[in-house]
Amino acid sequence: MDINKILKCLSENETVSLKNLVEFLKIPSISTDKKYKNDCKIAANWISDYISKIGFQSNVYNTDGHPIVLASAGEGNPHLLFYGHYDVQPVDPLNLWNHDPFSPKIEKIDNDFFIKGRGASDDKGQLMTFVEACDAFFKVFKELPFKITILLEGEEECGSPSLLPFLKNNKDKLNADYALICDTGMWDKKTPSISTKLRGMMGEEICLTGPNKDLHSGMYGGPVVNPIKSLCELLSKLHDSNGKILIPHFYDDIIETNEETLSKWKELNFSDEKFFQNIGLSCSTGEKGYSTLEKIWTRPTCEINGIWGGYTDEGFKTVIPSQANAKISFRLVDGQDPEKIRDDFQKYIIKNLDPSCKIKFISTEGSKSINTPIDTLIIKETISALNDEWGKEPVLAGCGGSIPIVSFFKEILNLDSLLVGFAQDDDQIHSPNEKYDLNSFIKGKKSWARILYNLKGKNI
Repeated sequence: MDINKILKCLSENETVSLKNLVEFLKIPSISTDKKYKNDCKIAANWISDYISKIGFQSNVYNTDGHPIVLASAGEGNPHLLFYGHYDVQPVDPLNLWNHDPFSPKIEKIDNDFFIKGRGASDDKGQLMTFVEACDAFFKVFKELPFKITILLEGEEECGSPSLLPFLKNNKDKLNADYALICDTGMWDKKTPSISTKLRGMMGEEICLTGPNKDLHSGMYGGPVVNPIKSLCELLSKLHDSNGKILIPHFYDDIIETNEETLSKWKELNFSDEKFFQNIGLSCSTGEKGYSTLEKIWTRPTCEINGIWGGYTDEGFKTVIPSQANAKISFRLVDGQDPEKIRDDFQKYIIKNLDPSCKIKFISTEGSKSINTPIDTLIIKETISALNDEWGKEPVLAGCGGSIPIVSFFKEILNLDSLLVGFAQDDDQIHSPNEKYDLNSFIKGKKSWARILYNLKGKNI
């Protein structure tokens, strides 16, 4: 096989592959809203049909939620399992979009072209870079360089409830040497990245109930507990003035980052000023004594994601509310167990609860952090491939976010994962006017082609 023939094929088919992405983006596959259940099915069938046409044996599996697509082709070593998701986030607030989010448009700012639409970066554009790379191998050589299985789900944006049972029930179909995941980004617009660290995650929703109904704040204010006030007091006890999390035993099991790794991160010349300016802030907060990159990549967090209760519409309705609610998420690092953190959190909250209130916890699935070994053949070959395409050695970066599928692959299938993606920091994923740089799309396809070419016949 000649990699130059593959790269030439990708260049010659840029217009067609972009047209394919546009068609995919037109499907409003919003997984969190039941109104779009049929659209999710349409998206699953569309991508399954497409990868079937290029040469895969593809099937759509119905679940209790949205369908899962599983396809396979090729033979020989290694056997790689590629994961992506076809579902997208809701589009609200719709009035902040410059155009219909499901009528994708090619736009230009300065000298950069990009495609704008919901799902362009997260994750339809990303997964199509891999699919189009595979298509080029089929077009040029009538075969893949080795065996590849593609797994695409439709519930990543709503917690992947159907994926866990699917993984457990289909281990034989998913048995591979390594997993590939493209739901990540670049270090900057010209520098690729391999994500080697991911924080884990655990979430809790708490509901405080005081009186059995909303009460007139004049008739009852004073002697009656106010659940919103009690909730605020509880939340104020989660951190001290230096940003340290006050839940007992929260830091007990953390595996600290070694000095060699920290020294390499200092060499990245990360700009705190630019980082905070881009989001309208001027300085760092949080845990004292750590750099911004350390806080994002290697330190745990406890964040209040939402709080509500009482009357919030226009004007005043002077009530003491019956209930108050909050959503709290934890980003976890090496050594922390999400279920142990959950147990310690609930005990701490109950201990500090106003005795006049009752409490209910609503838990979300937890995932552990991931720390991928970097002295492996697959990492070395990927570094070489990305260097060849971008002309710059990729940054081995941490990631403050959580990708639960990585821990699921490890725990259920005993698979390590290679995380390579081409999203940009300004892609506005989950926000209005989501976009994907055409340079990311074009060079992303060629990057995957080079990675696959480098791994042919390798025992990883």
